[in-house]
Amino acid sequence: MEVVKDSSKIRIDKTGESHSHAMKMESIYEKVRLLSSRNAVVIFTISGCCMCHVVKQLLFGLGVGPTIVELDVHDKAGREIHSLLFQLAASKAQPVPAVFVGGKFLGGIEAVMACHINGTLVPLLKDAGALWL
Repeated sequence: MEVVKDSSKIRIDKTGESHSHAMKMESIYEKVRLLSSRNAVVIFTISGCCMCHVVKQLLFGLGVGPTIVELDVHDKAGREIHSLLFQLAASKAQPVPAVFVGGKFLGGIEAVMACHINGTLVPLLKDAGALWL
């Protein structure tokens, strides 16, 4: 498991206010894409969130060591990623926890639990290289 505490790993470029919101979101999207593609499982969480805790405990219980990004400890970068996750999730859905498996957005607590219950989570984790057994 890796908890990303160093903001330099997810830092958002501070090139001034001349960039449009779309370009900024594209840069944030690229940072999230790179992080999720370089790690088998990535969970974006907020510390103290009970549903985030449930997802982390489920994955730990299965033997997965996910990369965990706690958005509330990353100030501006965390807020910007949180905003992007709102766009990735359905408009009415809570954006955290946001789980990426094998570089692809799996979803939040409901998607992870649904996959676990219907038996597709473990094969998905194996395919991503998060589990070896």
